[in-house]
Amino acid sequence: MENNKKANAEKKVKKSDKKPNIFVRMWGKIKEVFSELKKVTWPTFPTVLKQLGAVLLTVLIVLVLIMFIDLGLQQGLKLIQGSGAIISEVL
Repeated sequence: MENNKKANAEKKVKKSDKKPNIFVRMWGKIKEVFSELKKVTWPTFPTVLKQLGAVLLTVLIVLVLIMFIDLGLQQGLKLIQGSGAIISEVL
């Protein structure tokens, strides 16, 4: 009888050690995501507009800087290519 109790106890331990199936685990994760989203403090619309304006202004400034760097490099390349043609004619 004592051996039977030990066997039943071991079976219970083995059943609890098993992982739940994939759908139970996925549902648990989905519930966790929704519970975390309830804790999020969402920004107000005016705050979003201010931040959007700051991002767009920053992108515009970087765009202009890259454009001027590109134009400068193009002019330098044309200058190098132009002077290279003159040197090859002399040689």
